Amino acid sequence: MPHQKSHHFHAIVWIDHHEARILDFNPDDTQSETVHPRHPVKHLHVKAGTLSSWRAPEDKEYFDEVATKLVDIGEALLVGPANAKFELYKYLQAKHPQTAEKVVGIETVDHPTNGELVNYAKAYFMKADRMLPQIVD
Repeated sequence: MPHQKSHHFHAIVWIDHHEARILDFNPDDTQSETVHPRHPVKHLHVKAGTLSSWRAPEDKEYFDEVATKLVDIGEALLVGPANAKFELYKYLQAKHPQTAEKVVGIETVDHPTNGELVNYAKAYFMKADRMLPQIVD
């Protein structure tokens, strides 16, 4: 029988178009997973200004895999340096509405370490009085 990973109530998802780092945690423990898109965005070499309206294509499989990792989470904070966090949230609203309801914030965060991410998330949830003991059925 495969080992079933247990999740904590809170999670932070750092996402861009190259990877998603999902860290779920409680005050004493952190678990992390990384998801990579099956079709990563390639860097394009073009003249400046020619891609002003260019956007990376939405990777449904990538977003679905991230959504699957959040099923057992109680509350999630989405962060990242660019638009992928907003694209993920819109995708969750359209395809995984129960998971979208667990998103309590979307913030712009550059490229922190996992430890910095967890500290950021703990501060965010504590500020929102969300790190109080949670009762999970």
